[in-house]
Amino acid sequence: MALLRNLIWTTCLSGLLLSCNSSEKETLALRTANPSKSESVTTRTLSEDFKNYWYAGTAEITSYALSQERYGELREGTAVNIFVTEDFLPKVQVKAGRPSPNTIPVLKLNSIKKYLTGIYPYSVMTSSFSPVRTKDHALKVTHSMQEWCGQVYMQLNHDQNFKIQSHSYFEGEADQEIVLPKTLLESDLWSTIRINPEELPMGELTILPSFEYFRMSHQPISPHTATANLVQGDSISTYTLSYMDLNRELKIYFSSSFPYTIERWEEKHANGLTTTAEKLKRMRSAYWSKNDNKHLSLRDSLGL
Repeated sequence: MALLRNLIWTTCLSGLLLSCNSSEKETLALRTANPSKSESVTTRTLSEDFKNYWYAGTAEITSYALSQERYGELREGTAVNIFVTEDFLPKVQVKAGRPSPNTIPVLKLNSIKKYLTGIYPYSVMTSSFSPVRTKDHALKVTHSMQEWCGQVYMQLNHDQNFKIQSHSYFEGEADQEIVLPKTLLESDLWSTIRINPEELPMGELTILPSFEYFRMSHQPISPHTATANLVQGDSISTYTLSYMDLNRELKIYFSSSFPYTIERWEEKHANGLTTTAEKLKRMRSAYWSKNDNKHLSLRDSLGL
């Protein structure tokens, strides 16, 4: 009988150890956006300034006066950039609902635009989830656009490759699934500025333009060649990204010192017109807890 108990205990212990080892391996994989190439991912050392600013329990919200090119004309509207840190579950690619050893800390950017084209409105939103402790691509990027003609949606998931799903009401763009080798993302640039602008890519490079560009221009989703340069000023620095074959240029103006706030940006289009966004107001707030009617007046603080 004792021999049987010992045999059962040994079997259970072996199973427990195997389970723990499997769990440990799974956790390691979950903490890496690309497990098979984890050794190539460089870690970051976050400054105390970064931790104090981004882990204070608030988001940074900035409103902008927007002049948006659409259909060959400039349209007046507003843009809002919301930067906030949160925990991300890489296996299911969503925000974590509770603390877990399997989460990755990210800096999330929700970028929102609203403007009118004649009688009907446009609403545009792009979200990116960038790891803060590793120098790696965004773990996920989503983009949606709604107007009276219909809506479009795109999503990139960071796996062994970039897996992209695209859905549109336009003929020839209806439902697409695209796999691309990993490359630089234009969507990465905004969070890279906020984390450490010294990491911005320079010179000639291959980069995937923004999802907003692809949906507005109806171009095939693929990387393009661009040149990038950074001009650092005493108070404001300018990062310029120029796509030669697209006749498109993006300029992002940001404060030269921490927390590297984005003050304005410009996007020159192939038709010669330039979209601009100029900062209106900025605030830090736990906005998710301010959803009662009594909080409506807070929009005045953002000029919205």
